[in-house]
Formats: sequence, C-alpha cells, structure tokens
Amino acid sequence: MPIHKDPDPKGRAWPLFLATHSRLMERIEDALARAKLPPLAWYDVLWELEKAPDQRLRMHQLAERIVLSRSNLTRLADRLEAAGLLRREPCPDDRRGSFCVITQAGLDTRKTMWPVYGEQIEVLFARHLSVAEAEMLVKVMTRMLVVKQE
Repeated sequence: MPIHKDPDPKGRAWPLFLATHSRLMERIEDALARAKLPPLAWYDVLWELEKAPDQRLRMHQLAERIVLSRSNLTRLADRLEAAGLLRREPCPDDRRGSFCVITQAGLDTRKTMWPVYGEQIEVLFARHLSVAEAEMLVKVMTRMLVVKQE
C-alpha cells in the first residue's frame, strides 16, 4: 500500500486511517464469510439490540448506535426480520412507529459470530497496540466523537 508523502504527520494520518479501516473491515468480513456467518452489519445490529433495555430499540435509536443510513438500516432490519433474528413490535405511543426486538435466534447468531469477530479484532488490531497506545487511541477517538461542529 503506498504511503501518502505529506511531510505533516496529520496529513498522512487521515488517508492511512481510512485505508486501514477499509482493509480491516474487508478482512473481518472475509473471516465471517469463510466461517459461513452473516455479515458484520448483522452483528452490529444484533449487539445493539442485545445491549438495549428490554432488548428493543426504535429504528431512530438503532440508527444512532450504528453507522448506517436510515434507508440502509431499514433494508437491513427487513433482512434480519426475514431471517428470524429480530421482530418488529408496535410502539404503543406512536401508531406509525415500531420497535426492533432481538429474538432468541438473533441472540444465538450474535453469540456464534463473536468468536470469529473477536479473534479478528485481536489478530488485526489489538495485538499491534501496547496498553499505553490503546489508552491514547481511546482518549483521542473519544475526544473526536464528542466535539461539536461549529
């Protein structure tokens, strides 16, 4: 992979960050596919539902927790529902709204996916960081996430 020649480390960091993210996501997706498991986006939705109070979220809540557009999330939720991994339940406060609720099959699928995903996180990411480097990454990325746009 060619390294950007910008003499400023900050100028080199952004394209390297994007390339690294893309490559690691490809490798994780490949590992899941080799294990005959669903795509990573399925894991992300199932994990957010599993962690949620009563294991249910409204679509807008789910959209805030994962990185997908609203329309892509709707299509993904449709596929997860067709696979029996989540179900939709009406929202008593909003007749037009509904909750996405993880099913037992969804819980089982998420748990089946984790060993492959967790191993890839360790091999592709965590083993390359010292504890101090990981702490610094957490600090910097947290700062980036909470910054408000001016």
